Amino acid sequence: MKRSLLNIYRLGIKELQSLWHDKIMTILILYTFSIAIYLGATATSSELNKVPVAFVDEDRSALSARIIGAFYKPRFLPPDRISAERVDYGMDKGIYTFVVTIPPSFEKEVLQGKHPAVQLNIDATRMSQAGIGAGYIQQIINDEVSTFLEGTSGGTRLPVALVTRMKFNPALESSWFGSVMEFIEQVSLLSIILAGAALIREREHGTLEHLLVMPLGAAEIMISKIWSMGAVVLLAAALSLEFVIKGILDVPIAGSEGLFLFGAFLMLFSTTSMGIFMGTVARSMPQLGLIIIITILPLQILSGAITPFESMPQALQYLMLLMPTSHFVSMSQAVLYRGAGLEVVWLDMLCIFVIGMFFFLFSLSIFKKSLS
Repeated sequence: MKRSLLNIYRLGIKELQSLWHDKIMTILILYTFSIAIYLGATATSSELNKVPVAFVDEDRSALSARIIGAFYKPRFLPPDRISAERVDYGMDKGIYTFVVTIPPSFEKEVLQGKHPAVQLNIDATRMSQAGIGAGYIQQIINDEVSTFLEGTSGGTRLPVALVTRMKFNPALESSWFGSVMEFIEQVSLLSIILAGAALIREREHGTLEHLLVMPLGAAEIMISKIWSMGAVVLLAAALSLEFVIKGILDVPIAGSEGLFLFGAFLMLFSTTSMGIFMGTVARSMPQLGLIIIITILPLQILSGAITPFESMPQALQYLMLLMPTSHFVSMSQAVLYRGAGLEVVWLDMLCIFVIGMFFFLFSLSIFKKSLS
């Protein structure tokens, strides 16, 4: 037993040294847990930010001035006042994303209880901003008209009032959600790539045959690759969580980082075992890349990180419960977003471990056959 543990330790150190000399993989690790997470958090946004807007104010009343004054940073740039003749020019040139036309006698008709129409011109080529911004503009105009008439943004007071409070992410910044979800996905993706690449590297360099003539078992070879590649990903994840997510992106972590990293450790046991299986089946790096594309992408898309798990068909939900990524996403969101403790996430962690043990034993049997 002692000799076996020593073999596993020494083989793991050899894997770490091989990885260190593989500059491409080293750069990939650094990029994955730094630039990739930052880009994933900031490249796409579901909020409006400094959107150019213009008004054609044909009413020039106190109400129209009130509506125009309600558009301000950071969602909108200070509105421009333009003439009706400049609308098509500004939209065609891409100067404005939205142009609102307030008709004559707008305030007068509102005070008379009529329902005057306001024209909203939208540059639909800016698809994400167009859909979100139309809803924002409608709400802003309705609130300002209601405040003008009633003295309150809520209109007539109802006997029951709904008060909404955001416990996590009160400003509804998409970068908070995007960074954590990108971080969770990279843990799964990189661990599979590193474990599979470690086995492919042995085969391409001819060192796998050297291991076969040594007094080593298949389990020792496999476990050494699992612990070494898992340790690299776990260390990179811990540094990324501290310096990229909490430091650069300033995302608050509600729960225990230690509990999350322990869950990530269990997840790495599963994903590195999957990587060993893929590396056993594949005969070259290009083949490994193709196998990863057709496996890891569906696992990530259907794990609940991108779309709600409950929105998928029932049969697909049952199928994904057999995959570790679904439980890892559920556990990570509970800990990092809602501050859940072990008493809440222990079942997800147990499922990850059981699934990981299945993948380990299955991969070990395939690996033994490949060696023989």
